[in-house]
Amino acid sequence: MTEFKILGDSTEWQRDFERRLRASYTAAGLAAAPAERMLEKVRAGIGDWTVAEIMDAGTRVGHVAVVVTGGNNTCAGRIGDLRVEAPHAGRGHERAARDWAEDWCAERGARRLEIRLTEPAGDLFDDYGVRGQLRTRRVSSVPEPIGGVTARPMTQAEYPEWLTTEKASYVSGIVRAGALSPEEAVRKSDRDFAELIPKGLATPDNTFLVFEAAGEQIGTGWLKHGYLPGVTYGYSLYVQGRHRGKGYGRAAMAAGEQAVLAAGDSALMFTVWGANEVAMNLYTSAGYRVVEENRSIGLPRRAT
Repeated sequence: MTEFKILGDSTEWQRDFERRLRASYTAAGLAAAPAERMLEKVRAGIGDWTVAEIMDAGTRVGHVAVVVTGGNNTCAGRIGDLRVEAPHAGRGHERAARDWAEDWCAERGARRLEIRLTEPAGDLFDDYGVRGQLRTRRVSSVPEPIGGVTARPMTQAEYPEWLTTEKASYVSGIVRAGALSPEEAVRKSDRDFAELIPKGLATPDNTFLVFEAAGEQIGTGWLKHGYLPGVTYGYSLYVQGRHRGKGYGRAAMAAGEQAVLAAGDSALMFTVWGANEVAMNLYTSAGYRVVEENRSIGLPRRAT
């Protein structure tokens, strides 16, 4: 029978967790410096996690880590780690640990449970909805323009309409992925954009592009350089609906990769929302590997 023992001292677990997380980031293609920066962000919140040993007949077989944050309608739980050691895997401990984590978070008021997957988990979280994926690819040489697509800087006159459209798209993506309600998503959008680009086009280390083909505007792009050491983050690469299905999505990414190298970075990173399978397929075909996949499920989900 699987049992759980809350740890008073999680130092040993944290050391192993950080080692595994660092290895997964490196395996996804991140260089040492950006991998360490991502690890720092995770490490900053670990002190709030509750870590339990997964036990079987008095023998430790793994660990599970959980945390609940927020309050009222925004209260959410997170499984920070769930690992069963190889000799004990496949004996039902993983599912028991998942169920324990769901109950633990629900008992503390969580209305949904999230998990960030950085390693294969079999079918353990198949019924958790995919909220989004973080993907990256190293850019080592300037890509050739594809399909006659060119990129130019966005003008001040074009910026207000772009901002309105971009914020609406951001809200839609959050809601579609099931992360927040429409009202919560609007508030998050307003906060995030105000923080990310407080000076609009003049915000340092940001590139705003307009993509054109045959003299016609086909889309836009927004890139943040130095997001991580040597890594540019693509907040948006957008192709207008009437121009989709013509290969322009990959062409826009190539133009974005040119901007990455021009800014002195060597990798491009994106987040793609869970319901956007078209974008996921595009990134896969272009060689962008999954660094993290975020999933969630509503709580409570099991009969009590």
